[in-house]
Amino acid sequence: MKTAKTICRRMVTAVLFTMALFVTFQSLSGVEASTIQNWLKENEIYASKETDGHEHKSFFKKIGLDFKSLKIAFATPTLVSSKEAVESSKRLEDMDWSGYEVQTVSATGYTAGIESTGKNPDHPGYGITYSGLKVRRDLYSTIAADTSVFPIGTILFIPEYGYGVVADTGSAIKGKKIDLYYETVEDVFSQWGKKTLEVYVVKKGDGKITEEELTLLNEQETMQVFRQKFIADTER
Repeated sequence: MKTAKTICRRMVTAVLFTMALFVTFQSLSGVEASTIQNWLKENEIYASKETDGHEHKSFFKKIGLDFKSLKIAFATPTLVSSKEAVESSKRLEDMDWSGYEVQTVSATGYTAGIESTGKNPDHPGYGITYSGLKVRRDLYSTIAADTSVFPIGTILFIPEYGYGVVADTGSAIKGKKIDLYYETVEDVFSQWGKKTLEVYVVKKGDGKITEEELTLLNEQETMQVFRQKFIADTER
């Protein structure tokens, strides 16, 4: 009986500590409580009703907080410049891509602006893709495709552009056509225009992609090598 009370007391203390930690985290980071709650649900960080000792151990492990996952879930993406993304793409092109599926596509460029989407910055859907992700030009950028050819979440390597993650669609993007996101119209014309080229299918999508997954792709250590090499070269 005494042991059960001790376990319950520890569980309550741990939960209170976790709640206090989240409140502090929210006040410092500005993350909404609902965002934290959704993250908790997704990661099953809730007390179970079981009283078995192993279940309690599992519970404490869960509420111990996976700080790495928190960092990914609530991180503000460290975006690269458009020029940096282009330079990284050139370095990646030196890799051996012979083991990947190759598709020949017609690729154009687009922006989040009214010239491409019909939306201005005041529109609630401005910069939001079909998948719900915000448009992003990074080491892994958001692109549009025909989902019957390249499902949402598909990762392509596009020479002279870099990695593209299918997150959007378009009325004119049918068949083997893709639309590459750029921040400005000037970037579209000066850096891309329209090209027919071979792209490499790195990973076939399963129909969904989240902000957390895209952030994780861009923050993985292997990709930082390309980012740091570019920064080092520009500082010489």
